[in-house]
Amino acid sequence: MSETDDQATGSSEPVESTSSDTGPSTEERQWGMFAHLSALVGFVVPFGTLIGPLIIWQIKKNEMPYVDEQGKEALNFQITVAIAFAVCMLLAFVLIGFLLMPIVGIGALVLTVIAGIKANEGNGYRYPICWRIIK
Repeated sequence: MSETDDQATGSSEPVESTSSDTGPSTEERQWGMFAHLSALVGFVVPFGTLIGPLIIWQIKKNEMPYVDEQGKEALNFQITVAIAFAVCMLLAFVLIGFLLMPIVGIGALVLTVIAGIKANEGNGYRYPICWRIIK
């Protein structure tokens, strides 16, 4: 930029590019990964699969747009998994639920880990089977 251009715009400092031009920052990618992988807390804490992503999303959603997006996606998926497990428990009365529960559990585990890896790479991850309740 020339000196006359600087005077016309009233600024002599260079314009810094924002993170939206280059993708999410390292910190945003890490928090996005934590939003997905925090669902694994459910192995230790009852309802941790819902509480982990909810807490991370609520804390970071206003600061980091990438974490807002990934946190909502993680929470929506965990809500979908919780509903699927509830249906499996009902179907356990006719024995088919006992067969479906491990399938749902393993599928949820695999997709959660994949989502965490993709989020850490900076790629916004969308779960293939997800009821998006929170928009």
